[in-house]
Amino acid sequence: MRVAVVGHVEWIELALVDRMPNAGEIVHTQGAWQEPAGGGAVAAVQLARLAGECLLITALGDDEFGRRAKRGLEQFGVMVEAAWRPEPQRRAFVHVDGRGERTITVIGERMGPVATDDLPWEELDGVDGIYFTAGDAEAVRRARRGRTFVATARAMAALSEARVELDLLVASSKDTGELYMPGDMEPPPRLVARTDAAAGGSLETAGGEVIRWEAAPLPGPIVDTYGAGDCFAAGLTYGLADGQSPADALKLGARCGAACVTGRGPYEGQLSSPD
Repeated sequence: MRVAVVGHVEWIELALVDRMPNAGEIVHTQGAWQEPAGGGAVAAVQLARLAGECLLITALGDDEFGRRAKRGLEQFGVMVEAAWRPEPQRRAFVHVDGRGERTITVIGERMGPVATDDLPWEELDGVDGIYFTAGDAEAVRRARRGRTFVATARAMAALSEARVELDLLVASSKDTGELYMPGDMEPPPRLVARTDAAAGGSLETAGGEVIRWEAAPLPGPIVDTYGAGDCFAAGLTYGLADGQSPADALKLGARCGAACVTGRGPYEGQLSSPD
């Protein structure tokens, strides 16, 4: 299995708190740490754990946080190919409360690779599965070289401009930043998965058929929901690239999302094998 992610990275500082502070209030953490994350990074690590390795084509700030992000992801087994930007690395601060719910404050604009970056785009040719989270329209077209191409609705502007057919679009049934409506993209995706957190979600075919799926049972208590959606998308991408039916690929994605929430941060609980 050859898998890749074309997308973005954030340097996060994550703090465990009993509850979110009210306006003007001070709360104390039960623990805090920093690491590379963001939708592209989390999906790349999850895919590397499922497939043995994963290529990440991205853009990073040419500063301390960007360099640390590259080294950190490589320690997780991700092959990072980065274009270096003069802007500061995008960062985020994450509160995780006593129920495991995460609340995110993002600092800086999302950095995605563009086709004119000096990056090994040719390595995407014939890749079994590619997941796209950020980049320009031509980066979308280059990612379409993969046999199975999945993308997040968060990249809708580039996806709409690119005018290529996705095998599957990962959208949300509620989050305004991840909605998809018919006509948003031409040609339309072959499949659209709309997630609904613990309620599972729905899969819609190009013909209009809608199939519901249930969330997977949790393999342990909820610790931290940060990264669960990205792990779901990675597992779904892997399953489709592996030739599984959409229903079976959804089950794998749901298992990846469920496993993620049982660990601290996006990586501790990740599923390490498709079996």
